[in-house]
Amino acid sequence: MSTPLLQVRNLTKYFKARSNWYGRTTAHVSAVEDVSFDLHAGETLGLVGESGCGKSTTGRLVLRLIDPTSGSIQYDARDITSLQGEALRSLRRDLQLVFQDPYASLNPRMTVADILAEPLMLHGLVPPAKRAERVAELLRIVGLRPEHAKRYPHEFSGGQRQRIGIARALAVEPRLIVCDEAVSALDVSVQAQVLNLLRDLQRKLGLAYIFIAHDLAVVRHIADRVAVMYLGRIVEIAPTRQLFAQPRHPYTRALLSAIPVPDPGAARQRTILAGDVPSPIDPPSGCRFHSRCSFATALCSQAVPALEDGVACHHWRSLPAAAPLPQTASAAGPGAERLRRLQARFIDTAAYSQP
Repeated sequence: MSTPLLQVRNLTKYFKARSNWYGRTTAHVSAVEDVSFDLHAGETLGLVGESGCGKSTTGRLVLRLIDPTSGSIQYDARDITSLQGEALRSLRRDLQLVFQDPYASLNPRMTVADILAEPLMLHGLVPPAKRAERVAELLRIVGLRPEHAKRYPHEFSGGQRQRIGIARALAVEPRLIVCDEAVSALDVSVQAQVLNLLRDLQRKLGLAYIFIAHDLAVVRHIADRVAVMYLGRIVEIAPTRQLFAQPRHPYTRALLSAIPVPDPGAARQRTILAGDVPSPIDPPSGCRFHSRCSFATALCSQAVPALEDGVACHHWRSLPAAAPLPQTASAAGPGAERLRRLQARFIDTAAYSQP
């Protein structure tokens, strides 16, 4: 297999939570702990988990928007963990971010033309005389019209604003884009359109994505592999089809059992977790999930499980088989095939020129 575009090893980030009278740290938040994964060119890695589990922090660490406490980040076989100054600035071209809120991430005082021309100017990519032409090209790429360049962000719908955010990320011709909840603020129909746009751009430009989301249906649709995070750690990472068909970690099983089913009569087997998510200021010893896991033993509270064979659990090999994902009552009925065709048509052929 080819060398990964991105290699993350033992990435850790602590934030100061409390300090004493002398300014010394007395407590810290363990936001990301010992995270490791690879990402190849043209691949999409989904990062999923509960709010506060460290997904967005991981994405920002990879982009070097915040500095890691420890660990290493290699991009294109180059260590970028401690880059500073001009070297870090030049790296920004290759690593871009699409934000969650498509309105807050755009300057309301700037026109679309100014927003898209700004990265071109900062990196000196296009001469001033050709910037308008490049802006028009970027708008066409994301399914908008060149005349939209004269408008301000408030004159667009949510889906259109997110396309502008994607166009801004594409302006510098990156190789890796972190999509931080990029479709969570959009209507379901618009989500499908933006997802189709992202997949189309990936095929045309060979982009790699880190797709951060809490919507498992969205991740299942777009990701090649999925990494499940809990309280700052990756507890399972596997190809998407394998993870959804045979989840191995107890936390992954609980997440998948919570997927809503659009059929009130469908048979369900929910896994209800006990208690609340522990505080990242004082995480549990050993396996961080042991305080909520029904399969936990004394070993789980004493030793941190290593991420082996894509799962961080001491007992995953001896666990009972995971319950199958919920199926709707109509899944085998006479109208099931027609329903599947309609769903495929909605997801795969949604036009994205007018969100």
